[in-house]
Amino acid sequence: MSATSAIPASTTMSAAATSASASSSAHILRLNHKQLIVSLHGRRKSISASSSSFFSTYRFNSSISRSSRRISYPSSIRIRPLSPVMEWQDVTVKMEVDVPISVAYKCYSDREAIPEWMPFISTVKILEDKPDLSRWSLKYEAFGQNIEYSWLARNMQPTPNQKIHWRSLEGLPNRGAVRFFPKGPSSCIIELTVSYEVPQLLVPVASALKPFTENLLTQGLERFATFAKSYSAGTPK
Repeated sequence: MSATSAIPASTTMSAAATSASASSSAHILRLNHKQLIVSLHGRRKSISASSSSFFSTYRFNSSISRSSRRISYPSSIRIRPLSPVMEWQDVTVKMEVDVPISVAYKCYSDREAIPEWMPFISTVKILEDKPDLSRWSLKYEAFGQNIEYSWLARNMQPTPNQKIHWRSLEGLPNRGAVRFFPKGPSSCIIELTVSYEVPQLLVPVASALKPFTENLLTQGLERFATFAKSYSAGTPK
């Protein structure tokens, strides 16, 4: 009997079983490997889709956020505290005066004499130590009220026989100029321009204030024409 034929049947069956078991295990491993690959591939797709969805959502939300910021807080707008806007009025009147231009200029340069012919000016006082400065007071009854204001004014550098101008430094804000134009050897034209801030008390009647002031200034120049004639004669009244 050969060595081969001497192998027991049980040993052969055991080897066959072992071989079948190994084959089955290898098949299972191959299946598990494939399932793992499929599973990993699916997870990569899922992660990729989730990431894409996340970044798309983030970009969309960021875009909305940036858009909201642009709408809510545009860079061109600056928030500032509110401040009252005061109204200024400019009034100009003109009149021919029958005195030489040099006389008219000299007469108007006498500031402390202005209350004698300007109806609403009550006093003008030149400061002794600073002759370019003067204190003015205004008193007049109008619009059912007794109106009183005062201010400190500075006369700017004049142009002889041509221009006198001033501006207030404190008190009622105002500025103005008087211009002189020759009309002939014994007459001239005076143009008076006054600009002022409408006082808070008179804001409700601001529309009526300008023509009212224009009328007062016209009356003032009419009285100035008479005053200048007497001033020319050396006896100002």
